Amino acid sequence: MSISKQQVTEALKDVIYFPKSDNIIALEMVDDITIEDKKISFTLLFPEPNDKNSGIVEQACVDALENHLGKDIQIRGNITLKAKTEDSLKNIKYIVAIASGKGGVGKSTVAANLAVALSKTGASVGLLDADIYGPSVPLMFDLVDARPMAKNVNGRDLIMPIEKYGLKILSIGFFVDPSQALLWRGPMASNALNQFLRDTDWGDLDFLVIDLPPGTGDIHLTLVQEVPVTGVAIVSTPQEVALADTRKAFSMFNSDKIKVPILGLIENMAYFTPAELPDNKYYIFGKEGGRKLAAESNVSFLGEIPLVQSICESGDSGKPIALADDGSPEMIAFKNLAANIADKLKAVKS
Repeated sequence: MSISKQQVTEALKDVIYFPKSDNIIALEMVDDITIEDKKISFTLLFPEPNDKNSGIVEQACVDALENHLGKDIQIRGNITLKAKTEDSLKNIKYIVAIASGKGGVGKSTVAANLAVALSKTGASVGLLDADIYGPSVPLMFDLVDARPMAKNVNGRDLIMPIEKYGLKILSIGFFVDPSQALLWRGPMASNALNQFLRDTDWGDLDFLVIDLPPGTGDIHLTLVQEVPVTGVAIVSTPQEVALADTRKAFSMFNSDKIKVPILGLIENMAYFTPAELPDNKYYIFGKEGGRKLAAESNVSFLGEIPLVQSICESGDSGKPIALADDGSPEMIAFKNLAANIADKLKAVKS
């Protein structure tokens, strides 16, 4: 016998969220019910991140569904826990995360220049530096000494992002001593990210670009569980050692616990182009490793970013290379990347 969404909904009416003294259906805490034969999946929406009742409610959902629909249903491990979207995010059209399987592949440089390139199309763009352990956005935008202000909005104290080059920018680097190591455990870092997302006055944005820490861990899980991320783009370099970790990143974002659409792969440091010979390409780290991995993994290849000195120098001087209008290969590369990612985000939302 096939299972209907109505049967699932009726069963979940037995689950009470005690802080509100009502069932989770009446409280509109259940979203995105999906049924495939006997496999049932849905999202539980809680009023706050890291709700202390989440585990109890999740188990109660499993018990209620098995009691109503039989022990042979597949529900365990198929319930996603999220916080309800806060008002500070409601006016953001697309949220794109920039991730990498390992450090050292230029992820933050790509995120910063992507944000600039998107802004140059006339879009309103925010950039959140969520790389808690290695924030580099303050340096890349010449904002090392910047300190955001706060304002009271409808009884809530909200952080005001720093505005530069037409972007709204926020980074953990604005709040810590750059000369000191940040000794935070995973939960502390995750809570900081939650506050940046939920307690910031982002206003109306077409795109919010989030620069994630490298690798996989608590911060990545927190982001996708608490925030409606539209899609993630993963940065790699052509070497096999980087591509191996990129495969792990693909696996993480494709997992049932996360289920964030992968927009595609960006190959950074794809080739070296001398400034005096802009049409020449030298594949120092191997040729088209990222393009081949994207094809093998059935994800889109979003573009190649060349290895040129000007990208590094512009970031160190606080003026991302994408600000230029000189027609250089690197400027064009970021312009094309922004167009490709915008198209992918629109396709995900359509």
